[in-house]
Amino acid sequence: MSQAGDADLRRRSAGTRWSNKVLLFHMVFGYMMVRNLLPLVKIFGHLPPSLNTAFARLLNAGTRPFDQVNYWGSRTAARVYNRHRMARKLRRVTATLGTNLENESQRSLALHMAFPTRWDPFFTPVMTVADVYAFPTMHFDFHAKQLSLPLDQDSPPA
Repeated sequence: MSQAGDADLRRRSAGTRWSNKVLLFHMVFGYMMVRNLLPLVKIFGHLPPSLNTAFARLLNAGTRPFDQVNYWGSRTAARVYNRHRMARKLRRVTATLGTNLENESQRSLALHMAFPTRWDPFFTPVMTVADVYAFPTMHFDFHAKQLSLPLDQDSPPA
């Protein structure tokens, strides 16, 4: 993928309405989003389960607006984030998440909250802090299969 040119990035991805560039931003954004989800899970992890469930239901009720913001937000942000800026952002955010994960206690990793399962196929009804750390890689790997970019010549086929 490192050999992708501007024309490759403008090409439509496979199975989405986005170009490869927009899909790449969406993939990076999955990691960026985790930085905001982690404190939320930690807060809700200390609240009664009924509040967790009510909050997840409220978010699920807002799936249509979420989908629109997700779609148009990624399209708009991809105009600001070129491939180099995306790569820098991905390196920074994954390094930060990795450092933060190493510093989490077992107790903290076990905190959990209810999630809006209609927002993403990798959201489960209840997710722990550990699950949230794992989410962006599953999300990234899933969408990587939708990119219609040339393979690096020195990379084996997937």
